[in-house]
Amino acid sequence: MVEQAFLESLMDKAWPALEREELEHDVLGEWVLRASGGVTQRANSVWPRNPAGGQEESPGIARSVRAAAEWYRLRRLPLIFQVFDDSRSAALNAYLDEQRYTRQSATKIMVRGTAGLPLSASGRTVEMADEPSEEWLRVWWTVDGRGGDAELSVAHKILSACPALYAVVRDDDGVPAAVGRLALVDGWGGIYSMATSGEHRRRGYGTEVLAALVNAGIQQDLEGFWLLVTEANHGAQRLYSQAGFTDHGSYLYRQAPLRRAPGGC
Repeated sequence: MVEQAFLESLMDKAWPALEREELEHDVLGEWVLRASGGVTQRANSVWPRNPAGGQEESPGIARSVRAAAEWYRLRRLPLIFQVFDDSRSAALNAYLDEQRYTRQSATKIMVRGTAGLPLSASGRTVEMADEPSEEWLRVWWTVDGRGGDAELSVAHKILSACPALYAVVRDDDGVPAAVGRLALVDGWGGIYSMATSGEHRRRGYGTEVLAALVNAGIQQDLEGFWLLVTEANHGAQRLYSQAGFTDHGSYLYRQAPLRRAPGGC
């Protein structure tokens, strides 16, 4: 089984923030502050890398949280933590509970090795490229994007900062139906940006994209694969389970509560 810390490192490299800074603490370990203009939570959140455990008292955590909050305030971004389901995060979680940080976007991590590959496919042609085309970007952004062309431009920079393969499958009329991305990091492959347009869902296009990406990973001599799926997306979880992926931890995002200005009278 792959270690949690290694998986976290893969995830960080597969979706690299455009700006990052390390905040070190003798007891808390290292926090990586990440910012990318507010585009995606993972690229605009604190990654508590190598958390030191559950023994730190809240004053020490409070100082580091204040420092992180100031870093994000200067960038006009909310303070968000990506917190993994790990006993090492106990002290941080307890402090965030005290401060009433929200819990958002609970996400499962799933992994699989290379045994049993290649995956079977229906025979549809899946186009592969090492850069996201305009069509690829538009399909993905229509499904998963938050914002307009400016935000899409930032997302493109995030995608392009990591070596990857991009897959697209078309319907019988040549219209792009589904897309996906295989990030290539340290001998592993990360499945990202799986998206099927609304009018093409439940017709097997996502299955074809997933199979093509995993099978392409064989040609890269990868050791294994990982992916991220929200806990609420049961349909995608079934798809990934059928492809041999199994649960291997989880995480969520914790955001500072909004501070309301006092009312005037």
